[in-house]
Amino acid sequence: MIITDFLERNAKLYPDKISLVEINPENEPDRAITWREYNLIETTSSEKYRREMTWKEFDVKANRFANLLLTRGIQKGDKVAILLMNCIDWLPIYFGILKTGALAVPLNYRYSAEEIQYCLELADVKALIFGPEFIGRLEQVFDHLKNVKTMFYVGDNTPTFADSFNKYVTYCSSTAPAVELLEDDDAAIYFSSGTTGFPKAILHSHRALVSACVTEQSHHMQTHNDVFLCIPPLYHTGAKMHWFGSLMTGSKAVLLKGVKPEWILQAVSDEKVTIVWLLVPWAQDILDAIERGDVCLDEYRLAQWRLMHIGAQPVPPSLIKRWLKYFPNHQYDTNYGLSESIGPGCVHLGVENIHKVGAIGKAGHGWETAIVDEHGRPVAQGEVGELIVKGPGLMKCYYKNPEATSKILKDGWLYTGDMAMQDEDGFIYLVDRKKDVIISGGENIYPVQIEDFLRQHPAIKDAAVIGLPDKRLGEIAAAIIELKEGHACTEQEIDEFCLELPRYKRPRKIIFDTVPRNPTGKIEKPALRKKYCVERIVEKQIKNGI
Repeated sequence: MIITDFLERNAKLYPDKISLVEINPENEPDRAITWREYNLIETTSSEKYRREMTWKEFDVKANRFANLLLTRGIQKGDKVAILLMNCIDWLPIYFGILKTGALAVPLNYRYSAEEIQYCLELADVKALIFGPEFIGRLEQVFDHLKNVKTMFYVGDNTPTFADSFNKYVTYCSSTAPAVELLEDDDAAIYFSSGTTGFPKAILHSHRALVSACVTEQSHHMQTHNDVFLCIPPLYHTGAKMHWFGSLMTGSKAVLLKGVKPEWILQAVSDEKVTIVWLLVPWAQDILDAIERGDVCLDEYRLAQWRLMHIGAQPVPPSLIKRWLKYFPNHQYDTNYGLSESIGPGCVHLGVENIHKVGAIGKAGHGWETAIVDEHGRPVAQGEVGELIVKGPGLMKCYYKNPEATSKILKDGWLYTGDMAMQDEDGFIYLVDRKKDVIISGGENIYPVQIEDFLRQHPAIKDAAVIGLPDKRLGEIAAAIIELKEGHACTEQEIDEFCLELPRYKRPRKIIFDTVPRNPTGKIEKPALRKKYCVERIVEKQIKNGI
């Protein structure tokens, strides 16, 4: 089966049922009306507070864009990039690309002009579709793009170097193009997070995309009656592959353009949302807003909300304990995965295992896991090693990078670079990224363990632990601490709180600052190392009179 088959099936089975809703809370109307009422007001698309689309409209939009691409010479195997903020047209555009047999190439909306050019060239992109937020960045590199022959612009006032998407797509056929697609055909290129330099291009097949649908629906038991709230960026495998559960069941999904706690709760209430995927910072913000009295849960209709799941980064057990205090009837789940494994799901906790909060779970549906030492040999239960996974969603390769591919794919196993351990019941616990481990005085220190401990402090909103160079110990653990709004705390108080930790795990340096996270919720540790390692070197130079 091909991923586009699900869309065409839904268009036949549920033609008039809502597939997607887009909500932009910042465009809230002045007078008090419901989002549904506002949807009927004559406004331009950019002014809409709420837009919706049926499954039939979704399929028609995908077909029209596919046929538009074909008129511009796009063929099976070509690459078409998407550079858009989350919007209701994002997914129809993605599926339109797939229907041509071309590869969809989503781009991170945070990329600089230089990174955009790099990714377009690395992936051999022939066509690009983009939104107004990216005009300035593309103007910087437009004259240097070697392979991009076609550019479509989604929005008003089309720049001179692009064609209007809305103008041309309207006149294209609404019938699916007659392009034969096979399960092992290339389908998409996703880019790694690029935390160690420029991102790598990850090549996936249609088979991998379909496996993500099956895995997601199996894990979260989605039905046609569920409603999924999607907030993270669709360019990332995490958001899209969680939405694949909605695709497989023909159920409604809501794209919320904003992360304020009141916006999330209002969307859940008004759209009768049953499943919400949150990142750690957003869940923390909701809890903090409740505890400050900024939001009152009684003002929202939340009884239908059955599942809250978190992924993309280690989840502090203290956060889930706080969550269940206010939402005691919620099922909780977490998923682990990488873009190289077609997103979340290769490891899965399961709603029935809430007693194992803190673990990422066991092998997901259709997946195998192992924890190995530096020679690829399984470690004993309870020992720390590198997590490796095998399953139907493995990437084909890093596109045009056989050397990097050979380092991560070995004998059918994907070496994740994450250090983990397994308990006596077979549940896997993430210890840390292999490259984030701090070696201090010969001891291995795993920052995630310290971060989880620090977040239990009532004044701490978030924490990140990194290694800083030290002449005597090699490295020391430094804790960057972000305090909750309205809370105060001193370095001495943190030191006293950490007395419960073994001596070698206690942070040697406390820094009060904001903890930066990327759009998928991961702590940007390379940025922290760059910032504070430089500062430490300068401190030493000043101290030594250099």
